[in-house]
Amino acid sequence: MNDDSRSKLTQLHIDPAAKRRASGTMCLIFIVVALVAVAAVLVWRPWGLESIRFARGGKEYTPTTKGPETNAAAATTTPNPAPAATSSASNAVLTVSGYIINHERIEVSPRFMGLVKWIGVSKGDTVTNGQVIVRLDDAEYRAQLHAAEARVGTARANLARSEVDYQRTLSLATNNIETRAAEDDARLQVEANRATLAEAEANRELYQTYIEWCTIRSPIDGVVLEKLTRAGEMVTPQSFGGTGGPSTALLSVGNPKDLQVEIDLNEADLAKVSLGQRCRVSPEAYPDHSYAGTVAEIAPEASRQKGTLQIKVQISDPDKFLTPELSAKVDFLAK
Repeated sequence: MNDDSRSKLTQLHIDPAAKRRASGTMCLIFIVVALVAVAAVLVWRPWGLESIRFARGGKEYTPTTKGPETNAAAATTTPNPAPAATSSASNAVLTVSGYIINHERIEVSPRFMGLVKWIGVSKGDTVTNGQVIVRLDDAEYRAQLHAAEARVGTARANLARSEVDYQRTLSLATNNIETRAAEDDARLQVEANRATLAEAEANRELYQTYIEWCTIRSPIDGVVLEKLTRAGEMVTPQSFGGTGGPSTALLSVGNPKDLQVEIDLNEADLAKVSLGQRCRVSPEAYPDHSYAGTVAEIAPEASRQKGTLQIKVQISDPDKFLTPELSAKVDFLAK
């Protein structure tokens, strides 16, 4: 082999130290790539868990554990409400919507036409049974009461005089000085004066009653739902037609502790509802609140136009979250 061939082979020869440096560099690269892959898995894993959500009891549940062992331990230590919620939902044979109403909504009206002198409450005020809420002008009735009291005095005086006359006539008739006819006339005059006195006293009581009616009191414990008139307006117990006439009511009062849900039930669902059936009421505005109820009223007549029958569900223990005229969902429970 000549010198040129040896020099070329010498150039192609690889130093063992260089081989060791190249293999060390490749290991370093593999380690870096492995660390990057592990970091990517760790970053992706929480987002994968975040995307898994379970509905439990109507609420979302997001698992926070990272392994099957931890999930199993959490399942044994944390109560799972899902079976109870499923059981409660399956207990409902029918779910419909209706509107919350006052069981008793009383329109407070006057007994006669009069002028409103004073109103002591506003919309939303709490009132008690017997509390004075409105006063009507009673000046006319007080004047008539004074006249009636005067007539009572006159009738009493006439009765007293007729009784004296009768006693005198009776004494004379006993001694045959006066006739029996005169005695009868005197006695009948006493009876007539007694009747006149009774009439005058009744008239006086009538005007006293009118004056009492001018003071209007709340008929129940409740809340003022609506204020229908103001001081200075005329009111009357009946309407004469038209919108410009006197008001027919003063206030609207209801009891916030006596509420019902009014439902127009489709005739196809009537077989699932019965009087006294247990229900669960949930207001649409607060779906996380539920109240016990019972079917309190089933209308005796259906609506031909709608094909429905009106049902009323009495709510047990209502609170501030139940507002009349708002909608509510009613679950009719299995019997």
